[in-house]
Amino acid sequence: MQMPESVKHFWDTYRNVLKRRGVPEKSIQWYVRWAERYAMAIRGQPLRERTDEDAEAYLRSLQNQQGIQQWQVHQAREALEILYADIFQRELKIPALAQRRSAHKYRFSDVADDRAGQNKQYHALFDDLRTEIRVRHYSFKTEHSYVGWVRRFLGFHRLKPIEELGTEHIKQYLSYLAGGRSVAASTQNQALNALVFLYTQVLEKDPGDFADFVRAKRGPKLPVVLSRSEVQRLFSALSDADRLIPGLLYGGGLRLMECIRLRIKDVDFERNQIVVRNGKGGKDRMTMLPEKYRDRLAERVRSAKALLQKDLKNGSDGVYVWSSLARKYPSAERDWVWQFVFPSNRLSVDPRSGKVRRHHIHATTVQRAIKRAARKAELPKRVSPHTLRHSFATHLLESGYDIRTVQELLGHSDVSTTMIYTHVLGRSGRGVVSPLDALVR
Repeated sequence: MQMPESVKHFWDTYRNVLKRRGVPEKSIQWYVRWAERYAMAIRGQPLRERTDEDAEAYLRSLQNQQGIQQWQVHQAREALEILYADIFQRELKIPALAQRRSAHKYRFSDVADDRAGQNKQYHALFDDLRTEIRVRHYSFKTEHSYVGWVRRFLGFHRLKPIEELGTEHIKQYLSYLAGGRSVAASTQNQALNALVFLYTQVLEKDPGDFADFVRAKRGPKLPVVLSRSEVQRLFSALSDADRLIPGLLYGGGLRLMECIRLRIKDVDFERNQIVVRNGKGGKDRMTMLPEKYRDRLAERVRSAKALLQKDLKNGSDGVYVWSSLARKYPSAERDWVWQFVFPSNRLSVDPRSGKVRRHHIHATTVQRAIKRAARKAELPKRVSPHTLRHSFATHLLESGYDIRTVQELLGHSDVSTTMIYTHVLGRSGRGVVSPLDALVR
């Protein structure tokens, strides 16, 4: 049956709206398809007269359908929001739809923690917390961590109103973490940072002096370093497909997240250099590209570029770039030079924007590969991706390179941080010989 002219005009107008909104050409057909399915979901009721509850019920029915993925539900939601905002001049208010997940992936260990996240009296608090974090361009990982600590803090104090919680309550919780939970010093410091941020930036009040809380103790620790022969054994145990990223960690002294977040534009094959953008402390630096992995990395770059072009044709929203750059260069999300060198093998939904993208691979992929290889190589040490960075620094110092050069390659602000590697050199960094070895035999 031929579509009435008025209906055809309506959907043509909607398509034009999507184009003006900057929706990729290949995605427009899917946005229209989700909206059309919603139009046919309730017979005899015009789209204009439908309620927010109707839209929510439609999205939940999609979520429960076999074969429908979560990113498609988010795409359908965005399609309806644009439809009502631009065609009917009405904001569509749909509650956040919970991700489908199995029971063993429950996010918080304490029921009270999760109740803090669900309690209506805290909704505005968490919204303000996320806003303040995003205004300062903190990473999503930091946002997730800070929100989690605030939830646990509220749960610990049995969901009391935030106005009633002050200095003594913060002190009690931090002391509980050290004494009752025996957490590491770094974990307690992370909780402290989250709570100070909450009080100073969100609540705009002085958290007070709570310096006398029980602190988790952290003694001096030396980094785990592999010998050159142990590095060789580790790489021999890695599969060919898993060898590239560990090769860059050891060959260039990169941190794991710095490596998997590399963009194509940050690899300079002409000069054999890698530019690390927004590393620890928000700093940029340059390090070397190991000649041994140059060709393999070039092949990975070509495949990543081709994968992005394929995603764009299939309606993906491109690659993630920070919001300020996206506003200045609207086409950056679809420019291949911004593609991750190590993209994930599947699409996912951006938790902040709701757009469908292909992010970089997950850190656990590399961590598990190195752990398997260390076990296979029977290395008598606890080996992680960061062990390769420690080994990079130590082996450069063993080779006679200046400590200031190593400091620059590692991106340390203070040379005292780099000095730790002099304590794990083969001769303790001072050329001292054991008196037992000096005895005449």
